[in-house]
Amino acid sequence: QGPMPSSPPSPEAARAAVRAVTRLSVAVAVALVALKAFALGASGSVSILASLADSALDLVGSVTVFMAVRWAAAPPDDDHRFGRGKGEALAALVQAGLVFASALFIGFEALQRLIDPQPVTEGGWAVGIMLLSMALTAFLIWHQRRVVTLTGSLAVSGDRAHYAADLAAGLVVVIGVASGSFLKAPGLDAAAGLIVMVWLVWGAVGLLRQAADQLLDRAAPQDIQEAVVRAVTGDPRILGVHRLRTRMAGSAVEAQMHVDLDAGLSLAEAHDIVEAAGARVREALPGTEVYLHADPAGARRPISDPVVTASTPAAGPWSDPGG
Repeated sequence: QGPMPSSPPSPEAARAAVRAVTRLSVAVAVALVALKAFALGASGSVSILASLADSALDLVGSVTVFMAVRWAAAPPDDDHRFGRGKGEALAALVQAGLVFASALFIGFEALQRLIDPQPVTEGGWAVGIMLLSMALTAFLIWHQRRVVTLTGSLAVSGDRAHYAADLAAGLVVVIGVASGSFLKAPGLDAAAGLIVMVWLVWGAVGLLRQAADQLLDRAAPQDIQEAVVRAVTGDPRILGVHRLRTRMAGSAVEAQMHVDLDAGLSLAEAHDIVEAAGARVREALPGTEVYLHADPAGARRPISDPVVTASTPAAGPWSDPGG
């Protein structure tokens, strides 16, 4: 899951930041494809070809993220009553598939060049263009890192992870092209292509894991759960919480729990306390969907369903596996 911001912005500001960085991602991907196509024509390097293939799929992935974050930000409707936040996780799955496809193509080409090495020409042009490409990639990653820190967007986090892998792979490509051109060792160029392939597979596995965590409703990170509990138990009339369940939908948090209240409270008083607790959660974590159920304090519950109070927010587990 993407890291959550320490001081979350408003949902509107978060969506605007994500839209802006996805536009930048598409623009940089187009520029990288153009630059590397020129470098490939000038050098014939297999590692340049590998990097070009990856950048072409980066473009497809960036366009996918561009559309996915806009679809995921759409408000709930009759067919999507919980919203569409998990569209970001689906976009990450698409990205992972594209990375795997790129890695297979790169590995095939690199193995062919190991068996039948081809000379690398115009290495100076190729190295220069790759360095420029790496500078553009680093510029994009810097912006993406700021947006992920601000919003916790999984789609942007996945896109950033892919481009970060590209940045490291670009260094390997530069080494491979320089070796093939200046050291007259084209086999090293093919070996560099294989290293790029391994790096891409590693990145794709990470993307799959993050997307699967959201699609399978893995609990939100511990610090987010603690923040939710602190906000809810900020009212001393709430004596504790139990059956806490959380999940992520894109960069948004969904939380549900039972809260313990004095059994002597009226229904109207209990309702007001619960509504105020939900408001505190949304203030602490903007955009959070929170569902609270009031229970009379002291009611019998399973041993596996402990009460969490404001003084013991990290004791966990907070959820009753049996529901």
